[in-house]
Amino acid sequence: MRHRRRVAKLNRAADQRDALVRTLTTELLRHGRISTTLARARVVRSEADRMISLAKDGSLAARRRAAGFLYDPDLVQSIFAAAQERYGSRNGGYTRVLRTVTRRGDNAEMAIIELV
Repeated sequence: MRHRRRVAKLNRAADQRDALVRTLTTELLRHGRISTTLARARVVRSEADRMISLAKDGSLAARRRAAGFLYDPDLVQSIFAAAQERYGSRNGGYTRVLRTVTRRGDNAEMAIIELV
């Protein structure tokens, strides 16, 4: 039973799922906007919000946690440099998920996730 287990499995093993979420989060923070399936976008939303919250904190421990999660160390530096001025007055909700048309091959629900 999966009662109260709200993390989507994304039809992958745990290590593959973690790598997928880390990659998508890294690309979202690098480009500001990515297109993916709706289920993946919902999972990436929470991780991206967590990384931006760490960047707003700005402490050394937060920087190390973000560097351990994201794949690009240069991206960590740029996020920590820009997060306070960009998201300083916002108390959460750093990402937006917009539904788009379904994918042609398998009719999967697609979405665009972007930084606000």
